[in-house]
Amino acid sequence: QVQLVESGGGLVQAGGSLRLSCAASGRTFSSYAMGWFRQAPGKEREFVAAITWRGGSAYFAYYTDSVKGRFTISRDNAKNTVYLQMNSLKPEDTAVYYCAAYIGGYSARPSDFDSWGQGTQVTVSS
Repeated sequence: QVQLVESGGGLVQAGGSLRLSCAASGRTFSSYAMGWFRQAPGKEREFVAAITWRGGSAYFAYYTDSVKGRFTISRDNAKNTVYLQMNSLKPEDTAVYYCAAYIGGYSARPSDFDSWGQGTQVTVSS
């Protein structure tokens, strides 16, 4: 497992931007698929985006439909960090955002991820 710490959440107006960061411990960060999930009050945790790396410049990113074209996931294996750039934010994006790690390949299922951060609150006002 890896230890994950998120940062970058906050309050922003609709149409604004935020960038979330997730710093990971451990020497095998590059071996993990990294994901972002979110959970709004009274709702289940849902998949937002994930990124895998297969060596060199072979990064593969995946998104849930509601954030495609607005959010960008990226990773810096040298810094053991994964990012989520969120643009054109909407009030419905309000949630606690969690970073997670999975030793396998791509997955959008929370149950596949075995390491989780503590979460960071994102609030989008209308």
